Amino acid sequence: ATGLDDQIFDWHREAEGYKIRHVPATLPDILKTDAVLQWEYAPITHRRPDKAIAATATRLDWLRLTESDYEMAMASHELECFARGEGYYAGLDRDTRAAQLDWMIEIYDRLYPGLRLFLFDARVVYSSPITVFGPKIAVIYMGRHYIAFRDRDRVRAVTRHFDWLVREASVEGHGVLEVLRRLRAELG
Repeated sequence: ATGLDDQIFDWHREAEGYKIRHVPATLPDILKTDAVLQWEYAPITHRRPDKAIAATATRLDWLRLTESDYEMAMASHELECFARGEGYYAGLDRDTRAAQLDWMIEIYDRLYPGLRLFLFDARVVYSSPITVFGPKIAVIYMGRHYIAFRDRDRVRAVTRHFDWLVREASVEGHGVLEVLRRLRAELG
């Protein structure tokens, strides 16, 4: 894994036993299939997809074994665009998208409620990609860099932002499987 992947995993381990809250930039990395990761990394010549795949597999293994709850919030249109192969996902073939949805359904069904996903309407609320590692660290993703905060007030502020996304969610954790199954059925 890269140094950045190592840092992210270190933050996960440091927050062992605490709730981790995450707003991904695209689909959650921890739930992506190898094929989707390879597709994403294809245009990036300086990063190798095998390192991202290994880092994702390590974090998913950690998630299966941890005492931490993992909550994610994301814009519902992200899943819709993925399923239809639109926007960011234009050019991603149907079979890869179908396999990704199948994988998300399987993992979510297996790990829920320790893993919970909330879908919000981006026309109503917005969030930058963030991760809150319990009461210890809040991280904002800027694209090439992360800004990490350890002071209590900033961590609480980012936590309150995440909690606001959850309160405003149009689909709560228990309804996500239904959304994933509907998108998979529509894909055929």
